[in-house]
Amino acid sequence: MSIVPEIRNARLEDVTRMLPLVEDFVASFELEPEAYRASFQRLIQNDSALVLVAESQGHLLGYILGFVHDTFYANGPVAWVEEIMVHSDHRRTGLGGRLMESFESWCQTRGAVLSALATRRASKFYEAMGYEESAIYYRRLL
Repeated sequence: MSIVPEIRNARLEDVTRMLPLVEDFVASFELEPEAYRASFQRLIQNDSALVLVAESQGHLLGYILGFVHDTFYANGPVAWVEEIMVHSDHRRTGLGGRLMESFESWCQTRGAVLSALATRRASKFYEAMGYEESAIYYRRLL
């Protein structure tokens, strides 16, 4: 019998245990641990942000970071998934879907009318969840 991971809000004491997952997520930048710790603390205290973790038997198996913000184009708030990561040993188990669904539920309580994200690595995962391609993503480093 396998233990179903708990999805819960991240807490300050998760900062060190979540670091390996964040390191695996980072592709375009070099993670600076002190900047990560400062961001983590600000994010878990930000009412417009949500950091959820998936935990089982004291181990963090995944996380999601997202935001809800007001817009003009959608006639109200929209949600943006900034990061989602599931440990490689726990992919294709439904855990990523559970993290997404938990995030979407939180967004709905804040009146969000849509959820969006950018991805290069997991388009089939998002399409299976009902997401559709909508725009091209551009960026400029500041």
